[in-house]
Amino acid sequence: MQAPILPRVAQGETNAIDECIDRYGGLVWSLACRLSPSTADAEDAVQEIFVDLWRNAGRFREELGTEATYISVLARRRLIDRLRKIRRNPEPQSIQEAEIDLPAPKPVSRLELAEDGTRATACLEKLRQNEREVLELSIYHGLTQSRIAERTGVPLGTVKSLIRRALVQLRNCMQFGRQLGVEGGVPL
Repeated sequence: MQAPILPRVAQGETNAIDECIDRYGGLVWSLACRLSPSTADAEDAVQEIFVDLWRNAGRFREELGTEATYISVLARRRLIDRLRKIRRNPEPQSIQEAEIDLPAPKPVSRLELAEDGTRATACLEKLRQNEREVLELSIYHGLTQSRIAERTGVPLGTVKSLIRRALVQLRNCMQFGRQLGVEGGVPL
């Protein structure tokens, strides 16, 4: 059985660090390869583990276990921490446009667009004044709900309710008109 190296590392012996790497490098490398997503990550992990061993060599207690056990437990903990960090903060991946499989937009004629615009205007005019006002501020002026509340003096919750109710009514009016071939509820 070999004499422990970690007490010598803790005392600052320069050649003890090299001996530690020579003796336990294979053990740490094999653990890193098994618990790392890539070879580059395994190399970084091995370096971190040996720096951690160098800093914490004084914590090793021969009476509690072997040096190899201490090093493998320390290495395993470090590797698991690295895996958890990677899973928590995955690397962003770029989305290639070729990979996105979106259906081609349905061609719409100018006549259809004009009819939809006329129908939308007619449906908008059917809304109550306060609903139409908040919706116009949102759509035409691009104001946020908070800014609409400030500008109109209406509480924010009420602005949200008015916009929601107005959008539901617009959607229903547009769908009803499209199904019947009418403009804003009035036959064309």
